[in-house]
Amino acid sequence: MEQILNWGLLSTAKINRALIEPLNASKRTRLLAIASRNISSAEAYAREHKIPRAHGSYEALLADPEIDVIYNSLPNHLHAEWTIKALRAGKHVLCEKPFALTLAEVDEMISAAKETGKILAEAFMYRHHAQTLKVKEIVDSGVLGKLQLIQGTFTFTLTRAGNFRFVKEMGGGSLWDVGCYPISYARMIVGEAPVEVFGWQVEGPGGSDESFIGQMRFANGIHAQFDSGYKSPARSYMEIIGSDAVLKIPVPFKPGRKNTLYLLDGDMEKEINVAGSDLYLGEVDDMCDAILLNKPPRIPLSDSRGNIAVILALIESADNNRPVFP
Repeated sequence: MEQILNWGLLSTAKINRALIEPLNASKRTRLLAIASRNISSAEAYAREHKIPRAHGSYEALLADPEIDVIYNSLPNHLHAEWTIKALRAGKHVLCEKPFALTLAEVDEMISAAKETGKILAEAFMYRHHAQTLKVKEIVDSGVLGKLQLIQGTFTFTLTRAGNFRFVKEMGGGSLWDVGCYPISYARMIVGEAPVEVFGWQVEGPGGSDESFIGQMRFANGIHAQFDSGYKSPARSYMEIIGSDAVLKIPVPFKPGRKNTLYLLDGDMEKEINVAGSDLYLGEVDDMCDAILLNKPPRIPLSDSRGNIAVILALIESADNNRPVFP
């Protein structure tokens, strides 16, 4: 019989709800525990979501000997600290994006994973979805011709006062929160890191960016442009322009069970329908494959490090109003 992996949720963050259904659906996982900073909060969350075990501190969850995998959904500035603590407590870790806020933190996380022999992966759920795999297949087939430009956007209106996303010191800002998606997507499509970036930002009262506009230049002549923000209507798309055709992805970051891509070749537009599974099931399955079957995670740690390097370079560019060469 295949081993069942017991999972623990580190915090009661809203994003947890996306993981609860796939963790309960998978035959290789059991959602065993939830941790909060106080026991009453943990117990209330456990009752609401039918989680068997509640811990009144993060340390208590890491000390639970039956927990195999930790899902770290803490605010951005706590990702590195608690991921490292979880790894050193003998747990595998699925860490929410963005992986960390500095390259030093990323390197310490990677070192902890290597030292402990535990699996560590970043929770970029879209990377595991059938639509994303199909987009990469189309691009790699050469049907678009020579790649020229990748454009993307991810914005929404954030109105929750006091939300950590507004606080710079907590890793707030639209670039860290949602701009990381089109950056990750473009890097995945090109298959290499940009050699030059330039960014502009509009700062909010908490010092973090309320909107960010960025450009990336790759060594092979491909360029990418994106914007992210908290003050615009909900928008998300990716468009990949080649010398022969254009591929449009209307719902790139949160695809569902039925998805449509659009391939434009001159005056001809072809619809490509892609069936997919639950959005977050792929990252759960990927962790299970890595832990139980010794398969390499689809998103290697080097890829996560590369995304953080680009984000930091874009912030440096915006702060200093000059191009940066990451």
